[in-house]
Amino acid sequence: EFMHLKFYSKKKKNKKPKKKSPEGNAESSGVEKEEEKMEKSEPGAAAFPPTFSVSEIKNKQRRHLMFMKFKQEKRKQKMQLKKKKKKEREALGDKAPPKEVPKTIENQRVFDETMVDPEDEEVAFDEATDEFSAYFNGLTNPKVLITTSDRPRGRTVRFCEQLATVIPNAHVYYRRGLALKRVIPQCVARNFTYLMVINEDRKMPNGMVLCHLPDGPTAHFKISSVRLRKEMKRRGKDPTEHSPEVILNNFSTRLGHSIGRLFAALFPQDPQFVGRQVATFHNQRDFIFFRFHRYIFKNEKKVGIQELGPRFTLKLRSLQKGTFDSKFGEYEWVLKVSNFSLRRQKSCDKETN
Repeated sequence: EFMHLKFYSKKKKNKKPKKKSPEGNAESSGVEKEEEKMEKSEPGAAAFPPTFSVSEIKNKQRRHLMFMKFKQEKRKQKMQLKKKKKKEREALGDKAPPKEVPKTIENQRVFDETMVDPEDEEVAFDEATDEFSAYFNGLTNPKVLITTSDRPRGRTVRFCEQLATVIPNAHVYYRRGLALKRVIPQCVARNFTYLMVINEDRKMPNGMVLCHLPDGPTAHFKISSVRLRKEMKRRGKDPTEHSPEVILNNFSTRLGHSIGRLFAALFPQDPQFVGRQVATFHNQRDFIFFRFHRYIFKNEKKVGIQELGPRFTLKLRSLQKGTFDSKFGEYEWVLKVSNFSLRRQKSCDKETN
């Protein structure tokens, strides 16, 4: 132990003090001067770093409060800029420059081969001879049967009931464990033009099979973001029995054209404008957003709208020729999915069967 201590003391003695360079003295003196300035500055001034970010605040509640204040200030600045531009446009009158059109994915899309020209002769011939031609020629009136998978829960049942108030001449029936191959002939015998099946998973609606009768086609959709009427804020009164107007947006490709006609044939061709109700199917990034509104004309220029509900989002999984047949059906289009999603879809098909 003594030897170790002796060696340690010798090693300590051999250390030479470092010489301070004149540059180091200058740097230290600069730091000291800055510290003196900070001490002499006002005591109430907040000393934040120059690049301060809200995300650096570690307290969650404080961070959320600061972020909300930041968003509120940003919104105020945006509104002030909007009012300023509006005043400038009113002052200029007819000489005001045209309004800028916002850039979106849809209006910036480059025209390709999949997009359909409505005036194309081939498209017009296909429309005249497809499964929906009888409806668009006014020979048939839509009649929809809405049902569910086996043993549905309350949320799915309420969703079906609210869909029946949106679609005129729609009837909700309990499934009773019947296979769709037995349900379809009964629907055809009772002059139904559509069969709509709502599937559920974990007590939530997650799929829709829409089958046009008697000759098809059949579309399988994934349902997400379902919100019933009670879950919506500032919703209007329950819809009336008037036939709504139908708006189909961005169904411009060949496949989109077929899906748009599939949705259009759900509703009567003669909307009752007295009810002032509109059903909208908006296609964006291959997701179909459904909304149901009531509108009112406030004056000659302004129109007010009020959402009635329900609202949901659809994603096309497959389009099949003819009526529903999960084993031997011929598919026009199938979404490319991973192995996990494919297994999930097969399980949904089993539930539907």
